[in-house]
Formats: sequence, C-alpha cells, structure tokens
Amino acid sequence: MAAAGGGRRWLLCLWLSVALLPRAARGLTEGLYCGRRVCYEVLGVSRQASKAEIARAYRQLARKYHPDRYRGEQGGEGGGPEAAHEKFLLIATAYETLKDEETRKDYDYMLDHPEEYYRHYYHYYSRRLAPKVDVRIVILVTVCAISVFQFFSWWSSYNEAINYLATVPKYRIQATEIARQQGLLNKTREKGKNRRSKEEIREEEEEVIKYIIKNKIDIKGGYQKPKIYDILLFQILLAPFYLCKYIIWYCWWFYCFTIKGQEYGVEEKLYIIRRYMKMSQSQFDSLEDHQKETFLERQLWIRENYEVYKQEQEEELKKKMALDSRWKRYRRWMRNEGPGRLTFIDD
Repeated sequence: MAAAGGGRRWLLCLWLSVALLPRAARGLTEGLYCGRRVCYEVLGVSRQASKAEIARAYRQLARKYHPDRYRGEQGGEGGGPEAAHEKFLLIATAYETLKDEETRKDYDYMLDHPEEYYRHYYHYYSRRLAPKVDVRIVILVTVCAISVFQFFSWWSSYNEAINYLATVPKYRIQATEIARQQGLLNKTREKGKNRRSKEEIREEEEEVIKYIIKNKIDIKGGYQKPKIYDILLFQILLAPFYLCKYIIWYCWWFYCFTIKGQEYGVEEKLYIIRRYMKMSQSQFDSLEDHQKETFLERQLWIRENYEVYKQEQEEELKKKMALDSRWKRYRRWMRNEGPGRLTFIDD
C-alpha cells in the first residue's frame, strides 16, 4: 500500500510539474522554428517588439557570435567556435522566423495554441517548401515561350507549303502567267556594271513566283498562314470572349432550329456534317470544294444519310486495302512470321 501511495504521489507531482510549465514552453517542438527555445528569448526581445527592434537585436548578436569574428566570452564561458556556430545558426533561424509577418503570426499562434500539432507542422513546412518564385510568373513565362515556339513553327510550316506549291507545275505555270501580266518578269536585263548573273535572275524569278502564290492561293488547314490570335497566349486571354460568344451562338441555335424549327442554311449544314465527321475547323477547311458540294448533295447533315455514307467509305477502304500490294505483303507476313507465332529452329 505504501508503494502504491508513493507511485500515485509521484504521478501527481509529475502532472503538476507539467501543468505548471509556461504555456509557450509546452508548445515548443523540436524541428519547428527555434526548436525547444523561444525565438523571442533567443534574440532577447519581447513578443511586442517591432521589426526594427528585432532587426537591431539580430545585428548585435550576429556580430557577436559570427564564427569568423567570435573570440570567446570573458571567463571562458560560452564554449568554443563550434558552440558559437550553433548559436549563430539559432540566432539566424529566430530572425528568419520573426522578420516575416506571416511566419511570425504562425509562430505566435503556435505559442498560444500548443495543442494543435498538425496545424503547426502544416503551416511550417508549407511556407518552408513553398517556391521562392511566384508561380504566376512561371506560368506566364512558360505560356509566352510556348506561344513564341508555336508561332515560328507555324511560319516554318507555311513556308514549306509555299516552297512545295512553287514546284507543282499547275500552280507554278499560273503564278508565272500572273507575274508576266503584272510585268514582274518582263523587266529588261541590265547591261554593263549592273548586269546580273543567271543565278541571281533565277533567284529573283523564284521569289516573284512564291510571292504570287502567297497572295493568290488560299492555303487552309495545318499549313495555312499563321495568325497572331491563334497562339496560346491570345487564346488564353480571349477565352472569356470566346466563351460568351459560344453561349450566345448556342442560344441562337437552340432558339432558331429547336424552338422555331427553321431550316438549316448552308453553313449550318456543313457544321453538322463536320461534327459528324469529328473534324476540326482547319481540317474541314482543307477539303476541296467539290467534296463539300458532294456532302451537301447527299444531305449528310441527316444522321441516317451520314451513316450510309460512312459505311460506303469503310467498304471502299477495305477494297483498296485488299488490292494494295503492300497490304497483301503485310498480311502474308502476319500470317507466316508475325507476332503471336511460335517457331522452333533446329540447330
């Protein structure tokens, strides 16, 4: 009984010692901020100290305990250079904690509410691991870089298309005739010092032909002339405008063709056909005019007619593949030596 009573008294004393500890000291956790030390006490300032007072106390202590300037304290107290280095790091940590308003607010909250361990860990590491650079700036720079690359890539594709069309006899002959009619190829040849070589004349004629093709031929699809409003940056900036435009268009479509039951126009019919074919606007624009006329003649905006047309196209594709020599060789290889066939070769 005496041993049991002594144990209870010991537990009671331990509980009273913990209960009588200062509230701030019980909330200190190793690994957060200044560890088991109070940052205000490390700098020797009160919790009501201003930023100027905190900075002044930090400078004084930093000069005193800087490893390169530390000469030890009178009486041999304070330890050697290693202890001074640890002290200097603790002073720097305390100053980094208290100089920032948001971090200081979180630290004061930890001192006042020591029981909220998980909240303290979250706020501490979320601020410590947060990127130093503003994420918005990173996103803006990334979008701008992608937009620049996108624009120059489109220009390269457009120039490749122009160079290819300049080699096609059909377009080259037409461009040459237009250039002669405009007098761009009928210039008199210079004589004397101003006389040019055949190579220079040929290069000039080539540039004239490409210039005529650029102005007279409307290239659509993936090789069309790039526009500044098509790049990613402007698409993001104009997204609210496009969204409002789409909502207005959808309301107009619903009112005209669903409520009032009006007949579709040519543009509306082509739009429905494009939706059925699952093609983008640029892909649909790259089709020839006679193909679009065929779509309209067969009334492909009607779902049943489109399903019949789709079945015909699939059958036609199967026939072409059956007659294609390369496809025959591929099927023969798949049947004899393709994947899924096990063979054993005798040595």
